[in-house]
Amino acid sequence: MRTCWAVAAMAIGLSVVGPALAQYPEREVLGVVMWGAGGATDTVARAVNPAAEEALGKPIVVLNKSGGAGAISTAFVNAAPADGYTLLYGAENPQLHGVMDVSPLDYDDFFPVNILGRGVAVIAVPADSPYQTLADLLDAIKAAPGEVKMGSTGPGGLPSTISALIANATDFEVTAIPFDGEGPGLTAMLGGEVDFMPSGISAAAEQIKAGNMRALAVVNPEAVETLPDVPPITDSLPDIGRFLPWGPFYGVFVRRDVPDDVKATLVDVYAKAAEDQTFLELMANRGNVVMNISGDEADAFLTKWQQVTVWALQDTGAAKISPEDLGIPRP
Repeated sequence: MRTCWAVAAMAIGLSVVGPALAQYPEREVLGVVMWGAGGATDTVARAVNPAAEEALGKPIVVLNKSGGAGAISTAFVNAAPADGYTLLYGAENPQLHGVMDVSPLDYDDFFPVNILGRGVAVIAVPADSPYQTLADLLDAIKAAPGEVKMGSTGPGGLPSTISALIANATDFEVTAIPFDGEGPGLTAMLGGEVDFMPSGISAAAEQIKAGNMRALAVVNPEAVETLPDVPPITDSLPDIGRFLPWGPFYGVFVRRDVPDDVKATLVDVYAKAAEDQTFLELMANRGNVVMNISGDEADAFLTKWQQVTVWALQDTGAAKISPEDLGIPRP
């Protein structure tokens, strides 16, 4: 009889502890891309995803969920269970959502599994554009304020932020036309809907190489290896140098309250994935700098990037809410 009770007790014990011993991941994971298909964030996400799947041992289903300059996807992941099964493939945009009054969420609410890399932006125009240099474009904007149309991705997106940085250095009154990501915006530019668009090199490089569009300048203090013949923006606009180097970044995030052991697994997975040769080649070809940082180091990077950028927006009058009111100190 005692043996029966012992067996029963053991069975009950196993049924209680069994689920707690389950190893993450037990099923497929969802990777939510902040922007639409074909844009820079989507390109980086889909490049790292296969190596991440291999390291994780489960599929990572990629879902594009654009809108609200990244606020839609950020809110979606924040509302998902804190179990590590919903990842955010995000870019820099949430760090600007507060000052642009887009959303109260930023990367303080998320754990940086990995900041995969950062990009360099370009000022792109169609191949047949009358603007042969950045100086030509700036002169046209000064001559007809508000008439030149700029492709945008909404408040706090890369184009609007670069617009604010330029406006801090010269007269720059343009009409911004929003699109759901850099890919759709660049496509619209080629269709004549806008005159130019600031974009990450990773989104524009293939079209530039194909001769469908031209880069008037790289938003960098010096030329870059990917586009060695394109001049740095400081050649035409030296005053913008105080904000540089600056550029978009790409990373993988989960909710802060995801269990530590799950975070550790994901950190290991993406650290390995960011060393994958195919991913490294794509990043190099697209003009991106691989960072491969996580945790405290990534948090420090995110904090500094936010401080520099939101105060640039504030100083140009582009911010809707002062960084000071949000407790963000000047860098």
